[in-house]
Amino acid sequence: MAMLLQSQRPVKPLWREYGEALFVALILALVIRTFVVQAFKIPSESMVKTLLVGDHLLASKFSYGVKIPFTHSYIYKGSDPAKGDIIIFEYPNDPSVDYIKRIIGTPGDIIEVRNKQLYRNGEPVKESFIRFTEPDRIQPVRDNFGPVTVPADKYFVMGDNRDNSMDSRFWGFVDRSAIRAKAWRIYWSWGGFGDIRWDRIGKAVQ
Repeated sequence: MAMLLQSQRPVKPLWREYGEALFVALILALVIRTFVVQAFKIPSESMVKTLLVGDHLLASKFSYGVKIPFTHSYIYKGSDPAKGDIIIFEYPNDPSVDYIKRIIGTPGDIIEVRNKQLYRNGEPVKESFIRFTEPDRIQPVRDNFGPVTVPADKYFVMGDNRDNSMDSRFWGFVDRSAIRAKAWRIYWSWGGFGDIRWDRIGKAVQ
């Protein structure tokens, strides 16, 4: 009588299967965080009313290109940042700190502020998203600035909460290579007393 021999693979221990799955998940999470998308939390009021303290948002890391990790060198360059984009970037005076602001001027633009009114290339800019907490108070630099011309590969940024934002008016331009990501969408939002702002969850950042 012939016997049918069936080869059997050794069964992996359960702990090993879980360990391998966890390792793969960690690698995928690292790749996504490094090259695709990253989460950020809004800590200050400088972007009110567009972004509120307690907003948690996702930002696209490949919109402007993919960088070699821990460097400013690009594997490939994506599209150039555009006026109106809300970006996360390295604070020029301390690259370990991330800032979030709106791009106001791109290379070649002439930026000026006169009595709180923003001018770009000599023309007043209409902005429906900005906020003034001191509309009747005029301060130097904050409310009267420039004109300055944005150099090549640099950007002029400002917070939407114009009277309560430290931005390019005070510390200068942002290098393109220092831009880390483009703000994309709010995935969670806590209110001032720990309440959840359900109406903000899933909202596009623009």
